[in-house]
Amino acid sequence: MSVNLKRFSPRPGLVNKQGRLPDPSELVCIEVPKIFDQCLIKKCLVYGEGPDTNTTDFELRSNPLTDPKRYIGSRDFNLTLLSVDKIPLMGNPNFKKIIISYKISFCADYIDANGVNKSELYEINRTDVIGKFYCPDSIAQISASFVPGNQPQDLDSNIIKLEMVADALAGELLKDEAGKEVLDITLGYYIIVKCELIVQLLIPTYDYCPVPKAPCEEEPEEDPCEIFEKAPIPKFYPDQNLDPLFPDCDDGNRNEEM
Repeated sequence: MSVNLKRFSPRPGLVNKQGRLPDPSELVCIEVPKIFDQCLIKKCLVYGEGPDTNTTDFELRSNPLTDPKRYIGSRDFNLTLLSVDKIPLMGNPNFKKIIISYKISFCADYIDANGVNKSELYEINRTDVIGKFYCPDSIAQISASFVPGNQPQDLDSNIIKLEMVADALAGELLKDEAGKEVLDITLGYYIIVKCELIVQLLIPTYDYCPVPKAPCEEEPEEDPCEIFEKAPIPKFYPDQNLDPLFPDCDDGNRNEEM
């Protein structure tokens, strides 16, 4: 049995797979970036002298540090796309060889001999080549004006976008060849390279999103002692990690024996 549209309140949320949504009120045309192709770059880099390789990077060593004591961790990872070169492949210009240059920056924190927290900025520059990437050119040319009175701008409807998840897998304090103390970082990261094209899509809709209820919720202030009184009693001891005494004996076997 279909859902009555008059009793249905359209809003963002999870869809009940066991039920059915009512028929949409209209079909609308929207303009959005559509992903035509994507691929994953996965790398683990350590410090290495000389030119960068697929596993080493010269910029993963800090400048000389003053009395470092212990490496704490890394934070504030950032990705910047510096340049993109798209070279059409012979026989099928919709497929291209993509050369991307990007910069990954982050801060590494450490404690010096005086117990003071300090940080070191790392910036590594990388270039990767994707041999075959489906990245078709838009047939239509786009020109748009965003501010009244400004001259229209020609827009590139073809977009190369990068998304990254990165982490410092390890940090090692050691002495370089000159005897100065430095911090070497092992960097692991995933980058998804996407080719997006601005397209018009026809989608079903119910209406504009409803105006949310007012006012916005506020977290009421509670007395700390009241919060403490409502809180459950904590565990006084950690869970035990014990192996069963009789791994081959379960409840069913015991019942049969009885």
